[in-house]
Amino acid sequence: MSCSPFDLRDYILGELAADERRQVDRHLRACHGCHDDVERLRTTHATLLALRDEEIPQRIGFVSDKVFEPSGWRRVWQAFWGSSARLGFASAAMLSIALVAFTFYRPAAAPATSDVTTAARVEAAVAERVAAAVDEAVAKTEARQARKTADLMAAAEQQRQADMQNVAERFSVLEKRYNVERLLMARNDFRGEK
Repeated sequence: MSCSPFDLRDYILGELAADERRQVDRHLRACHGCHDDVERLRTTHATLLALRDEEIPQRIGFVSDKVFEPSGWRRVWQAFWGSSARLGFASAAMLSIALVAFTFYRPAAAPATSDVTTAARVEAAVAERVAAAVDEAVAKTEARQARKTADLMAAAEQQRQADMQNVAERFSVLEKRYNVERLLMARNDFRGEK
């Protein structure tokens, strides 16, 4: 279909003007590839026309309604919490209950000296844990850096060895060329003396 200047589908459907249709007819007689494409398109068109028309259901969504319907618990949850007014009322009620409970339930006051001592012990324990965590993080970072450095050094050494081998091979080639040139010059000098 790419060698025809017209769309062959328009040709099959009869949408081309008379002069364009004659041009396509001439092209189809000369081009077997396009002729085969037209035959395939005609077969496809005839097959599609042979299919019987089926009526589309009026409400196709009824099939998926059951699938997307929420479960029983979900419906109860949405019925209660779905309304913003109910949610606000429930929040206000819970806040009121919490305030009343906090007002009537107060723990006994502890002696002030034990608070300072406990706070100092807690602060020391926290500082100790933080220092241990920092030391552990530093050790992990240093180990990771050491591994990366070792890997980079190994890669650099491997590259250096490859470069050295490459230089040695090139030097060997240059040395051989130099020896050949010297030999040719010596021969030319020897022939020139005779």
